[in-house]
Amino acid sequence: MKKTGIIIAGIGAAGGTLWLLFGKKIKMLLTSLNSFKDENLAHTFQHTPEIQPTKKISKGNNVFRFLKEEDSPLAEGFTFKDDFYASGKFMEDTKTSAMIVIKDDVIKYEKYFFGGNKDTLFSSNSMGKSFVSALMGIAVSEGYIESIEEPLGKYIPEFVGTALENIPIRACLKMASGIDFDEEKDMSGFSMRTLLGIPAVKIIAKYGVKEPPFTYRRYLSINTEILGQVITNAVGCGLAEYMERTLWKRIGAGHDAYWTLSNGRELAMGGLSVTLRDYARFARLYLNEGNYNGEQILPKEWVRDSMDISEGYSKPGANYDAYNAIGYGYQWWVPEGDKGEFMAIGVYGQWIYVNPPKRIIIVKTSADPDFMEKGYELKHVEFFRAIANAIE
Repeated sequence: MKKTGIIIAGIGAAGGTLWLLFGKKIKMLLTSLNSFKDENLAHTFQHTPEIQPTKKISKGNNVFRFLKEEDSPLAEGFTFKDDFYASGKFMEDTKTSAMIVIKDDVIKYEKYFFGGNKDTLFSSNSMGKSFVSALMGIAVSEGYIESIEEPLGKYIPEFVGTALENIPIRACLKMASGIDFDEEKDMSGFSMRTLLGIPAVKIIAKYGVKEPPFTYRRYLSINTEILGQVITNAVGCGLAEYMERTLWKRIGAGHDAYWTLSNGRELAMGGLSVTLRDYARFARLYLNEGNYNGEQILPKEWVRDSMDISEGYSKPGANYDAYNAIGYGYQWWVPEGDKGEFMAIGVYGQWIYVNPPKRIIIVKTSADPDFMEKGYELKHVEFFRAIANAIE
């Protein structure tokens, strides 16, 4: 009994010490876990800056305003693999929290659900990766980064002397870095260690290489974390500050945005909170080949190269992998076809869809726990195409 008492006392003391050291982080972890319960998703994705630490990205003084018309009727529905899906039912089934359809800078449709409105900040999840790509393009155009063919070790000292040192920046942009990491199996452990205060790059530096760069496309969110660190080290400030100065104040954003922090640094893999219309303003920059009302913010070449899926591993269906059913450029998804469409996609059903020939932008946010079901992404492509074809 005495020995048992000593053990229990020791565990209690250790637990108390851990709480003193990590109590705030443990509390944040528990809050995060609760936030991602199915029933809490809609609230979480509309209130992230109230739940997680964030950095504000201030808007500029000159807001670009879309014209607004009465809501146009959406396409009746779409067909996928011989099955018909009615638009309204599909939106309901995929737990749509908001959707906007814009053609030629005119809002043709805009609806909000689960208590949101045009001022609500919706979580980007992995749609934020496309913003990181834009910041990389700007950093290259400003000369902070000489070339995306340069090795990671030039910008990240922690990688020098590791297997990751000579991986080109472009390989991370294309999700073809070859780093030995499994998105499903390793992400929880990675996230836990960062939550306990270990810098992300120090964790990533310990991973090996599974295959040479540009061999396969394997979707790894740590690739985007690496890109964020390259940008931060190259430009000498955080991603939020750099985005505010070089992008947000220049594209006519209507609201401040917020970037979730991890260990005091911006979570590059997907931590933005942005209004629906501001997601559309960002998409408009790419629709107009990097130009905002006469000012070339992103080089045309960068926008063009961002959608290049000519390499085998970038094409739709690469590696015969279900996760690669859609092509992949510089942190943008490119569906099969000849229309030049491109998309940003985030887990739980976040979408930016751009159709250049029809001058259509669609943004759809969701709180869908079934986002991993088979065919989910390809169904959405057909849904967006049907809407684009029906809007006049």
